[in-house]
This record gives sequence, structure tokens and C-alpha cells, in this order.
Amino acid sequence: MTVVSVSMPDELLERIDAFAEEHGYTGRSEVVREAARNLLGEFDDEGLEGRDLMGLVTVIFDYEATDIEQRLMHLRHDHDDLVVSHVHNHVGDHYCMELFILEGDLEDISAFVGQVRATQEILSVDYSVTPVDQVGRLV
Repeated sequence: MTVVSVSMPDELLERIDAFAEEHGYTGRSEVVREAARNLLGEFDDEGLEGRDLMGLVTVIFDYEATDIEQRLMHLRHDHDDLVVSHVHNHVGDHYCMELFILEGDLEDISAFVGQVRATQEILSVDYSVTPVDQVGRLV
């Protein structure tokens, strides 16, 4: 097995170590391998390929972070054909939440989520994807 060096904040490493111990993992490498497999498999659902999808992407960040809101707005405008709606809201004392409502195919939604996740200083990214042809059945 190849050994890989990864940089991460001490706080995250401490959380990984605690998680490994609490959940019976053999160590941090096992946790990171499982997390990588899960991340890579998130959009690997053959049932979603070739279908029109709706996506909700929720982003949380500290509003005191330098220019994160501006970077998210650039990303939003770069994907104007994908983002059908966008909501900005204040959460708690100094956090902001961005909610992006998307409509497109799996590849485009996956690329957007990947670019949001790659934006530095974001605290949390959560998303869901639903085929548009299933919306009537969900109500």
C-alpha cells in the first residue's frame, strides 16, 4: 500500500484520532481511506446518470473570513446555467449560510459541489440530489 502525506489542521487530526478510537478503527489511515471511498462514491450512483436532477447545496462559513462570500458569488455566476436560486442567511452570531438550488445533470452538479468544497475557509458543505422526475412522487 502506498503511503501518502496529507496536510490538515491539528484540530481535524485530533477529531479523526478521537473518531477512530471511539468507533473501533485501527487508526487514522483507516478513517481517511473510508472517508475517501465515501467521497468518491457520492456521485457514483448509476441511477442518477442521464437524468435531470435537482440539487440543494448548503454552505456554512464564518462571515469574518476574508472574501469567501465574494468567491462563492463568483462560483454562483460561473454556474449561472445550473444555479436556479440562491439564498443567503445569517446563522448565530457570526456565521453565514448559503443555499444553492441547482438543476442539471450529475456531472454538472458534482463539479459544482466539488468547487464549493475546494473553496478555502468553508466550515461545512452539505448537499442532496433528487431526480426531477421523482419530485411528484416525493410530495
